[in-house]
Amino acid sequence: MPEGPSIVILTELAAKFAGQVERSVSGNSKQDLQRMQGRQLRSVRSWGKHFLLVFDGFAMRVHFLLFGSYRIDEGKHGADGKLVVPRMGLAFDNGELNVYACSLKYIEGDLDDAYDWSGDVMADAWDPAQARRKLRASPRMLAADALLDQAIFARVGNIIKNEVLFRIRVHPESPVGALSPRKLGELVRQARDYSFDFYEWKKAYVLRKHYQVHTKTICPRDGNRLTYRKHLGHAQR
Repeated sequence: MPEGPSIVILTELAAKFAGQVERSVSGNSKQDLQRMQGRQLRSVRSWGKHFLLVFDGFAMRVHFLLFGSYRIDEGKHGADGKLVVPRMGLAFDNGELNVYACSLKYIEGDLDDAYDWSGDVMADAWDPAQARRKLRASPRMLAADALLDQAIFARVGNIIKNEVLFRIRVHPESPVGALSPRKLGELVRQARDYSFDFYEWKKAYVLRKHYQVHTKTICPRDGNRLTYRKHLGHAQR
């Protein structure tokens, strides 16, 4: 599943389509994709791991699940020349957007009624105090589960979770209620800070070079062997 900062990058790349009229629609989705035909795309937004195409009165939500992907101005044919049918393909006067292996859903009405922007760690409206209140309200929640809870830390995924907990020296199975106020504040702050670091490294194609523990087998701090893969908490991730 793409992490939230990757969706921010997609949103920036697709921003050129904002204001354009949807000329043709294709895809194998069961959604009524033709609803977008001939309509003007008002804006391109995102929340958490949701990519949002906003039209008058409704929006198309794209969730890339585990293996979703996208192409912008790359056509619908793979490297072997064979046609790869997208889940949704949108053609504009200035290019095309194709998305694959994803979930599509229409959201009716105003997006402000559907999303709490203050819960998105990369949003201008991000509210760290609100995140701390939510954490204190669930003292038995494990730190690993807390960071993956999109109602608290929208955009945070498994990579960010692992790296944040390593940064702040908190075991992933630590109950939130056992964390000191200072450590709780670090968790909230680093959920945002690392997300922006991820974003910058991803854009520069150097993200993997900065992994400290994700996919690693040896701890960079003490040289001890890391438990490479263990499913933790209610999320079992």
